Amino acid sequence: MQVTVNVIGEGSETVTVDDPAYGDLLAAVDLSPHEASVFVDGQPKPADGSVTEAEVQVVRLVRGG
Repeated sequence: MQVTVNVIGEGSETVTVDDPAYGDLLAAVDLSPHEASVFVDGQPKPADGSVTEAEVQVVRLVRGG
């Protein structure tokens, strides 16, 4: 399945994953559930939830500086 992952403030990336969970999408863009959350239509999704959408938004919760 191809999913466009839009990391807010950083850009978009299309990733290909088989039978993905939302946490798999985070891993595909080098993030973990401890540092970012996945949203679909403004609603947060659990890391172990099954992905059915073609596009998701990711908000980073923690950033180094």
